[in-house]
Amino acid sequence: MIKPMILTGLAKNRLRFFDMNKLLILGAGQYGKVAYEIAKAMERFERISFLDDYSSVAIGKLNDFDKYIGEYNSAVVAIGNVVMRLKLIEQLENAGYDIPVLISPRAYVAPSAVIGKGSFVEPMTVVHTESVIGIGCIISAGAVVNHNAIVGDGCHIDCGSIIGARVNTPRYITTKYGEIITQN
Repeated sequence: MIKPMILTGLAKNRLRFFDMNKLLILGAGQYGKVAYEIAKAMERFERISFLDDYSSVAIGKLNDFDKYIGEYNSAVVAIGNVVMRLKLIEQLENAGYDIPVLISPRAYVAPSAVIGKGSFVEPMTVVHTESVIGIGCIISAGAVVNHNAIVGDGCHIDCGSIIGARVNTPRYITTKYGEIITQN
Protein backbone atom coordinates (compact mmCIF):
# COMPACT_ATOMS: atom_id res chain seq x y z
CA MET A 1 0.00 0.00 0.00
CA ILE A 2 1.27 3.47 -0.88
CA LYS A 3 1.14 5.92 1.99
CA PRO A 4 -0.05 9.45 1.23
CA MET A 5 2.67 12.08 1.31
CA ILE A 6 2.22 14.86 3.85
CA LEU A 7 3.68 18.16 2.71
CA THR A 8 5.02 20.89 4.94
CA GLY A 9 4.37 24.56 4.18
CA LEU A 10 7.62 25.02 2.24
CA ALA A 11 7.09 21.85 0.23
CA LYS A 12 3.53 22.93 -0.56
CA ASN A 13 4.79 26.27 -1.85
CA ARG A 14 7.40 24.57 -4.03
CA LEU A 15 4.84 22.07 -5.30
CA ARG A 16 2.46 24.92 -6.12
CA PHE A 17 5.00 26.32 -8.57
CA PHE A 18 5.24 22.99 -10.37
CA ASP A 19 1.51 22.25 -10.38
CA MET A 20 0.33 25.48 -11.95
CA ASN A 21 1.95 27.92 -14.26
CA LYS A 22 -0.19 31.00 -14.46
CA LEU A 23 1.26 34.31 -15.57
CA LEU A 24 0.35 37.88 -14.65
CA ILE A 25 1.57 40.55 -17.04
CA LEU A 26 1.81 43.99 -15.44
CA GLY A 27 1.00 46.39 -18.26
CA ALA A 28 -1.53 45.78 -21.04
CA GLY A 29 -0.19 48.32 -23.54
CA GLN A 30 2.06 47.54 -26.48
CA TYR A 31 4.80 45.90 -24.38
CA GLY A 32 2.13 43.85 -22.63
CA LYS A 33 0.73 42.63 -25.95
CA VAL A 34 4.21 41.58 -27.06
CA ALA A 35 4.80 39.79 -23.75
CA TYR A 36 1.43 38.05 -24.09
CA GLU A 37 2.18 36.77 -27.59
CA ILE A 38 5.62 35.49 -26.57
CA ALA A 39 4.19 33.79 -23.47
CA LYS A 40 1.45 32.13 -25.56
CA ALA A 41 4.00 30.93 -28.13
CA MET A 42 6.12 29.42 -25.35
CA GLU A 43 3.18 27.12 -24.44
CA ARG A 44 4.30 27.16 -20.82
CA PHE A 45 1.44 29.01 -19.15
CA GLU A 46 -2.06 27.62 -18.71
CA ARG A 47 -3.48 31.07 -17.98
CA ILE A 48 -2.20 34.57 -18.80
CA SER A 49 -3.85 37.72 -17.44
CA PHE A 50 -3.09 41.43 -17.28
CA LEU A 51 -2.92 44.00 -14.50
CA ASP A 52 -3.15 47.58 -15.76
CA ASP A 53 -4.53 50.85 -14.45
CA TYR A 54 -6.22 51.83 -17.72
CA SER A 55 -7.10 48.70 -19.70
CA SER A 56 -10.51 47.05 -19.92
CA VAL A 57 -8.88 43.62 -20.49
CA ALA A 58 -7.05 43.78 -17.14
CA ILE A 59 -8.31 41.79 -14.17
CA GLY A 60 -7.03 44.48 -11.78
CA LYS A 61 -4.77 47.49 -11.31
CA LEU A 62 -0.95 47.38 -11.49
CA ASN A 63 -0.55 47.45 -7.72
CA ASP A 64 -3.13 44.68 -7.15
CA PHE A 65 -0.53 41.93 -7.66
CA ASP A 66 -0.58 41.00 -3.94
CA LYS A 67 -4.22 39.93 -4.34
CA TYR A 68 -3.32 37.32 -6.95
CA ILE A 69 -0.31 35.54 -5.39
CA GLY A 70 -2.39 32.47 -4.52
CA GLU A 71 -3.91 32.28 -7.98
CA TYR A 72 -0.87 33.13 -10.16
CA ASN A 73 2.67 31.95 -9.54
CA SER A 74 4.55 33.92 -12.22
CA ALA A 75 4.58 37.60 -13.16
CA VAL A 76 6.42 39.88 -15.57
CA VAL A 77 6.45 43.65 -16.00
CA ALA A 78 5.73 44.95 -19.49
CA ILE A 79 5.92 48.73 -19.21
CA GLY A 80 8.21 51.20 -20.92
CA ASN A 81 9.32 53.19 -17.88
CA VAL A 82 12.51 51.31 -17.00
CA VAL A 83 12.82 52.57 -13.41
CA MET A 84 9.23 51.54 -12.66
CA ARG A 85 9.76 48.24 -14.52
CA LEU A 86 12.75 47.27 -12.36
CA LYS A 87 11.05 48.46 -9.16
CA LEU A 88 7.95 46.37 -9.91
CA ILE A 89 10.08 43.31 -10.73
CA GLU A 90 11.68 43.61 -7.29
CA GLN A 91 8.28 44.03 -5.62
CA LEU A 92 6.87 41.00 -7.44
CA GLU A 93 9.82 38.88 -6.41
CA ASN A 94 9.51 40.03 -2.78
CA ALA A 95 5.80 39.12 -2.90
CA GLY A 96 6.73 35.56 -3.87
CA TYR A 97 6.20 35.49 -7.63
CA ASP A 98 8.48 33.63 -10.00
CA ILE A 99 9.85 36.17 -12.51
CA PRO A 100 10.31 34.24 -15.76
CA VAL A 101 12.26 35.16 -18.85
CA LEU A 102 10.03 35.28 -21.92
CA ILE A 103 11.86 33.95 -24.97
CA SER A 104 10.14 33.62 -28.31
CA PRO A 105 10.50 30.12 -29.74
CA ARG A 106 11.59 31.88 -32.94
CA ALA A 107 14.62 33.51 -31.26
CA TYR A 108 18.08 31.99 -31.02
CA VAL A 109 19.61 32.02 -27.55
CA ALA A 110 22.99 30.31 -27.18
CA PRO A 111 23.17 27.66 -24.45
CA SER A 112 25.99 29.63 -22.78
CA ALA A 113 24.07 32.93 -22.76
CA VAL A 114 22.62 34.22 -19.48
CA ILE A 115 19.36 36.16 -19.47
CA GLY A 116 18.18 38.04 -16.38
CA LYS A 117 14.76 37.57 -14.84
CA GLY A 118 11.88 39.52 -16.31
CA SER A 119 13.56 40.04 -19.68
CA PHE A 120 11.82 39.53 -23.04
CA VAL A 121 13.55 38.12 -26.11
CA GLU A 122 11.40 38.72 -29.17
CA PRO A 123 11.22 36.70 -32.42
CA MET A 124 14.17 36.62 -34.84
CA THR A 125 16.56 37.80 -32.15
CA VAL A 126 20.05 36.37 -31.61
CA VAL A 127 21.58 36.27 -28.14
CA HIS A 128 24.97 34.77 -28.87
CA THR A 129 27.63 32.75 -27.08
CA GLU A 130 28.47 33.78 -23.50
CA SER A 131 26.52 37.02 -23.76
CA VAL A 132 24.73 38.33 -20.67
CA ILE A 133 21.38 40.12 -20.66
CA GLY A 134 20.49 41.96 -17.44
CA ILE A 135 17.27 42.05 -15.44
CA GLY A 136 14.12 43.48 -17.04
CA CYS A 137 15.55 43.96 -20.53
CA ILE A 138 13.66 44.00 -23.80
CA ILE A 139 15.52 42.55 -26.77
CA SER A 140 13.30 43.46 -29.72
CA ALA A 141 12.68 41.62 -32.97
CA GLY A 142 15.71 41.15 -35.19
CA ALA A 143 18.22 42.45 -32.64
CA VAL A 144 21.61 40.77 -32.25
CA VAL A 145 23.58 40.61 -29.03
CA ASN A 146 26.91 39.22 -30.19
CA HIS A 147 29.22 36.90 -28.28
CA ASN A 148 30.55 37.95 -24.88
CA ALA A 149 28.51 41.17 -24.88
CA ILE A 150 26.90 42.41 -21.67
CA VAL A 151 23.58 44.25 -21.74
CA GLY A 152 22.91 46.08 -18.46
CA ASP A 153 19.70 45.91 -16.42
CA GLY A 154 16.64 47.61 -17.87
CA CYS A 155 18.00 48.07 -21.39
CA HIS A 156 15.84 48.06 -24.50
CA ILE A 157 17.74 46.85 -27.54
CA ASP A 158 15.36 47.92 -30.28
CA CYS A 159 14.46 46.21 -33.56
CA GLY A 160 17.39 45.41 -35.80
CA SER A 161 20.00 46.78 -33.39
CA ILE A 162 23.35 45.08 -32.98
CA ILE A 163 25.41 44.96 -29.81
CA GLY A 164 28.90 44.00 -30.94
CA ALA A 165 31.15 41.33 -29.51
CA ARG A 166 32.53 42.10 -26.03
CA VAL A 167 30.58 45.36 -25.76
CA ASN A 168 29.38 46.26 -22.27
CA THR A 169 26.25 48.44 -22.36
CA PRO A 170 25.36 50.38 -19.20
CA ARG A 171 22.01 50.09 -17.43
CA TYR A 172 18.89 51.74 -18.81
CA ILE A 173 20.01 52.41 -22.38
CA THR A 174 17.62 52.25 -25.31
CA THR A 175 19.03 51.77 -28.78
CA LYS A 176 17.43 53.24 -31.87
CA TYR A 177 16.07 51.03 -34.63
CA GLY A 178 19.01 49.43 -36.46
CA GLU A 179 21.66 51.05 -34.25
CA ILE A 180 25.04 49.32 -34.14
CA ILE A 181 27.13 49.56 -30.98
CA THR A 182 30.65 48.24 -31.49
CA GLN A 183 32.73 49.84 -28.73
CA ASN A 184 32.31 50.78 -25.09
